[in-house]
Parts: sequence; C-alpha cells; structure tokens
Amino acid sequence: MKIKKGDKIKVISGKDKGREGTVEKVYKKSNRILVPKVNIYKKHIKKNEKMPQGGVVELPRPLNVAKVMIICPKCTKMTRIGYQVIKGKKLRICKKCSSKI
Repeated sequence: MKIKKGDKIKVISGKDKGREGTVEKVYKKSNRILVPKVNIYKKHIKKNEKMPQGGVVELPRPLNVAKVMIICPKCTKMTRIGYQVIKGKKLRICKKCSSKI
C-alpha cells in the first residue's frame, strides 16, 4: 500500500469528496485507511456505565484507499506515488514534482 500513517490526503469520491485530513491508521489487509473527521457515521449506544444516558455517537469509519489521493508536502498538489531506489533504499516519489514524500 502506497499510503502510510501521517500522510496528508484528499478524498476524491463519495459523500466526503473534497475533504482533507491526515491518515491516523492503515488497514493493509482490507485496503482501507482511517482519517479523523472524514466518513463520519452515527452509532446508537445503549445505556451503560460510561454513558448513563445512552445516545447517538459520531464515529469515523475506514475509507477505501481508491477513494483518496495523497497530497505532496512540497508542491501541495494531489498526486500519485512512484518509487525510486537510492543507495539501496526504496523511496516514495511525487509523480508531479519528483520530490521524495
């Protein structure tokens, strides 16, 4: 997976199209990422010790990686990611400005 924790991304499709955020968690097996304040759903909670009233809680759900694009920190544009091997290390490269990510 080309997107990692801490990357700045922008949603390109779906109900949250246009929103930006930073990746909080990556789920490699299911090809999804968790971004706070993006893809928010409401969940109804029963009364319990933590929430004596119960109620409705807003939770972020994981997004599919295909619905987001990474934002290059140097050129601040949405871009694809390429790879380049330099001195035995594999680096992620911005396809637009050729800087390392």
